[in-house]
Amino acid sequence: MRKKIMAVIITAILVAGCGRASVPLHENKEQTEAVNETETAETEKTSQEMQQEETDTGNPVPDESAAADPKSGIDLNLKPNEAGKIMVLMYHNIGNEEKEWTRTPANFLKDLNTLYEKGYRPISLKEYVTGQITTEQGYTPVVITFDDGNLNNFQYLDSGLVDPESAVGMLLDFHEEHEDFPIEATFFLNGDGPFGQKGLESQKINFLIDQGMDVGNHTKGHANFKSAAGEEIQEQIGSQAQYLEGMIEEEGYQVNTLALPFGARPKDETLTGYLASGSFGGVTYENIAVLNVGWNPGYSPYDGRFDYQSIPRIRASEMNVDNVGLYNYLDYFDRNPQERFVSDGVEGIVTIPEGKQEMISNTGGRELNPYSPQ
Repeated sequence: MRKKIMAVIITAILVAGCGRASVPLHENKEQTEAVNETETAETEKTSQEMQQEETDTGNPVPDESAAADPKSGIDLNLKPNEAGKIMVLMYHNIGNEEKEWTRTPANFLKDLNTLYEKGYRPISLKEYVTGQITTEQGYTPVVITFDDGNLNNFQYLDSGLVDPESAVGMLLDFHEEHEDFPIEATFFLNGDGPFGQKGLESQKINFLIDQGMDVGNHTKGHANFKSAAGEEIQEQIGSQAQYLEGMIEEEGYQVNTLALPFGARPKDETLTGYLASGSFGGVTYENIAVLNVGWNPGYSPYDGRFDYQSIPRIRASEMNVDNVGLYNYLDYFDRNPQERFVSDGVEGIVTIPEGKQEMISNTGGRELNPYSPQ
C-alpha cells in the first residue's frame, strides 16, 4: 500500500516537472515570434551560465556524465567492499528485565544507536538475499529480525497508539529521529495468534507491511524439524504461509522467508529440500531465505559461498552469547574493516577491492567493478 501511494506521488511529480508549461494561443505573428525567440534563448544557455546559476541559486545542475556512467558517482575514498559480510541480527523479546532472549527497551535503543553511529543501516531480508542493496554509499547494510511474534514485539495501547516500548514502536520512533535509518525488520510469526492481541492480527500484519517491514514464517507450531517427516515439514511451513498470506491485503505479497525454530534441520538430509520448497493442501510454497540461529555474519549475496537455504544469524544480546553476539562482531568489524560489507550506493554495480574477484560469482547480471584501494 505504502509503495503504491509513493509510486502515484512520484508519477505526479514527474509529470509536473517534465511537462512543458502551456503557451497561450497568440492572435498575431509578432507575439508568436517573440515567445519563440524567448524559448530559444532560454535553451541556448551555455554550460558556464548554468554553472553560474548553480552558484547563485544553490540548485545543482544534473550531472549527465554520472547518469551515463553510474560508476563515476562512486566515491572510492569510502572504500566500498561489496564482497564483505553482513550481519543478520536475531531478537526475540523486549521486556523490563534483561535476559538471554530479552532486551530491555534501554538496551534495544542502545543497539540501534550503536548501529547508527557505527555506520550500519537496515535493509530488508528480501533485499539481502536478492542482492538488491541500495544502502547509501560508505555505509554497511544490516538485517534485523524478531522471532515468535510476541506481544512485546508489537502492542497497541488502549489509546490505539503503538506501544512506544514495543519493538515496532521503538523502530518507528528511532526512524522518526533518524530518517536515514530505514524502517526495515522481519518478524517471523508462528501459530494463529501473532502479536498476542486477539482480533488485531490482520491489522498489525498489514500495518507492518504498509510501513515497509516484513512478516516471515516461523512454522505453524514452532516445530522442531530434527526428527520430522517430510509431510510434517511441509504442513508446518505451508499451512503457516497460507494463514499469514490470507490476512495480507497487499496484492502479490508472499510470505517466503523462513526462520527455523530452534535452528533445527532434519537429520535426514534428503528432507532438507522441503525447507526451501514444498506443498500443503495442494498449494506450493517457495522460500527465498531459510535462517538458522547462529553464530556468525552472513556472506555477501554476491559471494559464491552464499547459500540462501542456510543463512546464519547473530544473537542480538549480551548474555550467554559465547563471544559471538552483536557487540563481539561490532568489535570484530572495527578491528577488521576489510571484512565488512561497505555499499557503493549503486544497485546495478558490485564494487570490490582488487583481489576479491574470485569470491564473486552471484552478481545476478550486475556489473563487477574492481578497484585498487589507495
